[in-house]
Amino acid sequence: MWVWLAVASALLLGFYDVGKKYCLRRNGILYVLLGITLCSVLFLSPFLQAGRWPDHLTLIAKAVLVTVSWVSGLAGIKYLPLTTASTLKASRPVLVVVLSMLIFDERLCAMQWAGVLLVFSALFMLGRSSRAEGISFVRNKGVLYMLLAILSGAASALWDKHIIRGMAPLFIQSWTNVYIAAILLLLIAGKALFSREKPEPFRFDGMLLLTALVITASDALYFYSLSGEGALLSVITLVRRASVIVTFVLGALLFKEHGIRDKAAALAVMLAGLVLLVLGS
Repeated sequence: MWVWLAVASALLLGFYDVGKKYCLRRNGILYVLLGITLCSVLFLSPFLQAGRWPDHLTLIAKAVLVTVSWVSGLAGIKYLPLTTASTLKASRPVLVVVLSMLIFDERLCAMQWAGVLLVFSALFMLGRSSRAEGISFVRNKGVLYMLLAILSGAASALWDKHIIRGMAPLFIQSWTNVYIAAILLLLIAGKALFSREKPEPFRFDGMLLLTALVITASDALYFYSLSGEGALLSVITLVRRASVIVTFVLGALLFKEHGIRDKAAALAVMLAGLVLLVLGS
């Protein structure tokens, strides 16, 4: 059951990435993330419950990791084609799978290993297609932002596996969003006070509300998947990266991006790997 929850979470995550790209057309990175997060806090407010202060300190640490990942990831999406940014983001499971086996002693069956190898092969193919578009992986600041998002995102995923054992999924999700909103407010206030640039205005966008609804549902499914009996973080992380398929298709159709044929071949390989992961679970 936990595998199918992860699959549903991945589909919604793909729509979330596309929604963020649209929101960047009207607002800056911090405003987009704050708007989405505040809407998520509103949706999850019925689940806010008092908890032990050590649990809240743990969630504040998670909020810092998530905020770093979100801000740098959205910066990468802003400066790169959506298909390229999502491709780079999809490489995060490489770190999570390796670290999950080292830290949590997770073990994969033969079919799951075959799926992992196919997914890694697809990531290599996708990276080569992106380089063919003339994007320098060394000099492009969008790529550097995505690398930071990958590292902080992998750390956040490993932290999730650690804390899910002692806290309810909705408790984690609701309070983490509260702390992320607080951190974003501090960043915006600091930027307004200490930056020489004139603060950019916030423009209301209905897409922010829709995007917040999508990511709230996606995260809820993710946490319930992670708390399932026998759930493997390495498999859940790989399955969630299937969101790149949704992002790719919509990015090609809506944003008219290039290199579609080569990237489509890589995505077919990735899909085959994800099928093996699901069947092996």
